[in-house]
Amino acid sequence: MVGSSHEAMHRIFQKDPALLTRALQQVLGVPFPEPRDFAGMNVDLTEIEPVERRVDTLLRAETDEGAYLLVVESQGKPDDRKRGSWPYYLSYLYEKYRCEPVLIVVTQNSATARWAAEPIHLGVRGCPSLTVRPFVLGPDNVPVIAEASQAERDPALAVLSAMTHGRGPHVAGILESLVAALKTLDADTAAVFVQFVDSCLADPRAQQMWRDLMTAMQYFWRHPLAEQVREEGRLETRAEMTLNILEWRGVPVSDAIRHRVETCTDEDLLKLWARRAMDVSDAEELFDADGS
Repeated sequence: MVGSSHEAMHRIFQKDPALLTRALQQVLGVPFPEPRDFAGMNVDLTEIEPVERRVDTLLRAETDEGAYLLVVESQGKPDDRKRGSWPYYLSYLYEKYRCEPVLIVVTQNSATARWAAEPIHLGVRGCPSLTVRPFVLGPDNVPVIAEASQAERDPALAVLSAMTHGRGPHVAGILESLVAALKTLDADTAAVFVQFVDSCLADPRAQQMWRDLMTAMQYFWRHPLAEQVREEGRLETRAEMTLNILEWRGVPVSDAIRHRVETCTDEDLLKLWARRAMDVSDAEELFDADGS
């Protein structure tokens, strides 16, 4: 179970390692060779007992040009200690494995992204002995995927978009398009992605929208908060969820429709309306045919 935004921001690449090289190639324009295979590696880089050093995620990518070590660091805010530990990580990994190490920093914050992208120079000013240039994925370069067709073509990138832009103005469109992408995946993979996104949505309104959408899709039962939602009252929660989804999608809701939804006591009907709320363009369409 993903327990924090920090964990989710790097563990998504463990779930789909190819997303990392696609991001390097397509988002950052890095001419990274096409990988044939990936392998997870031990993230513990400790050499001497008193000093513990761990990277967040470490992957080995096999390509026609040789092996690369992909070092992924999730960064919530600037931390000047990293300007010493990141060069250490790369030097240690190269010495131990004799593979080219590549540092990728992932963040949800634009200011942190700018800080992380600054080259790290060690040595004489103007003529350093060592320079480290991190590759950074953040809200300023990860694409906003707010169209269902885009999300369906690359669900993992759509998940990264939702995780990275969770505080931005396009979050409603991003989450709605991601719903369409999740429907194309197997239930287990979708459930993992659902948890990643849920962990990264710091804005309470965005997180509630996401949980309402997932409840309507019936993925939310895998989330630890599902039991809490059930205890708070199935009917009231279903009715509120349906109205919230319509509101977030920009579909006008009249007082009559609001009253009809809020006073409904048929749980199966409320489930149907919640699912329909994700697709209708007119609130009256909730009640069409067998939804009446």
